Amino acid sequence: MQNKNNNQKGTMTKIRMNTELRNKLFNKIKDVFENEDTQEREAFLQAREDVDRQYVIASGLAKQVVERAYPPEDVSVLRSFKKKYGQPCDVVAKDKCFYFAHSEDLDDEGDTKETKSHFDFGLFGNLCGSEYGHENGKEFAVAYFREDLKAMDCNPDIFAQQSENKDNPHKTKHVEACMKALGYTSYHNQDNTGMAKTFDEPYYLDVIGTSYCRSRAIACNKEEYELFETWRIAKGNLVSKHKTWIDTIQKQCDQLKIGLKAYRYLSEGIELATELGIQVDEAELIRTNSTGLTIYNPSNLASMIKGMKNKHQSREAKILARKKYEESLN
Repeated sequence: MQNKNNNQKGTMTKIRMNTELRNKLFNKIKDVFENEDTQEREAFLQAREDVDRQYVIASGLAKQVVERAYPPEDVSVLRSFKKKYGQPCDVVAKDKCFYFAHSEDLDDEGDTKETKSHFDFGLFGNLCGSEYGHENGKEFAVAYFREDLKAMDCNPDIFAQQSENKDNPHKTKHVEACMKALGYTSYHNQDNTGMAKTFDEPYYLDVIGTSYCRSRAIACNKEEYELFETWRIAKGNLVSKHKTWIDTIQKQCDQLKIGLKAYRYLSEGIELATELGIQVDEAELIRTNSTGLTIYNPSNLASMIKGMKNKHQSREAKILARKKYEESLN
């Protein structure tokens, strides 16, 4: 058994690094980085829990404020009129975004002024108070559903990784994949599907009127308004904590790439992982990298070359040679 381990180690030292091995080592080590219990990761997880708590508070409050402005009994009457008279009475609709306003602040001259902002409870809702779509709504969505997107082979960290870069094909490709996985169609579209639709559904409320939300600011008091702001701030905080956490991983990965690129032999990469406290199964790396074994293991390489020379082998002989080759890998 000891001789077998020594032989494996000896074989490993002869194996030169290639792109496949570097990628496998990089992904294994990166996976450990992403699952380490760091302060940054814990802050991200806590920020997401806070979002859930704030959604409960703010959505419950929104229901109270909206129904105060548009009483359910009035909504019911108008719906009955629509049923009776048709399109002319079609003035009730469901919405998940609202302009809330209060008039308890004073301007520089001491006069009462209106303070209002747009609050969107949808998954892709804008975080800066505008009624128009913005990237930060998408940034919140990918941070909130990070694990789900990872499980779907998407890259939910793309915004954080590319925060200093302008739009580029790489970023666009991964953003579009995430949006498709989430069920995004457009910012104002109520036809979102999948996770986006499931997320949005609880926050739709009945409103009266046919105009856009900008012209139907709903009155609330200052305390209520501040609670809505607290909820929206929590969403922005999740985006910020996500970026901070991914930044720390990105910096580690940048150095990791430099090191792995400089290493000539697999043994150096294994040593790096060990020094980082990461256990890597060398045998698994070697066994799953047939190219490395084929090129650098003399016995396997000789067998392969001989097989290539035998142009006129029978089918049975070729099958037998292939079986022997595969057995040598194990």
